[in-house]
Amino acid sequence: MYAIIKTGGKQYRVAEGDTIIIEKLAANEGDVVTFDEVLTVVKDDEVVIGKPVVEGAKVTAKVETQGKDRKILVFKYKAKSNYRRRQGHRQPFTKVVIEKIEA
Repeated sequence: MYAIIKTGGKQYRVAEGDTIIIEKLAANEGDVVTFDEVLTVVKDDEVVIGKPVVEGAKVTAKVETQGKDRKILVFKYKAKSNYRRRQGHRQPFTKVVIEKIEA
């Protein structure tokens, strides 16, 4: 059994026991979060597709860690005009473990 959920503007295919890294959530480590935007649920051969979400379906997950991703460098450059800008960015993330899929 697996589900497709939407969080942080992205879609994820999750099953029970999966560990996924998603956009930062306002939750502490060890908290239980619920994802209500379930787009699709697949159980054995039965496929339920939401319009746009599946009614009454939810995915429960536990927050494992909060952190920041590796640094990426943003470099702007314009030729022949002595214009150079360098900026770094570390995207915050939340690592969650999927505990239960209810359909």
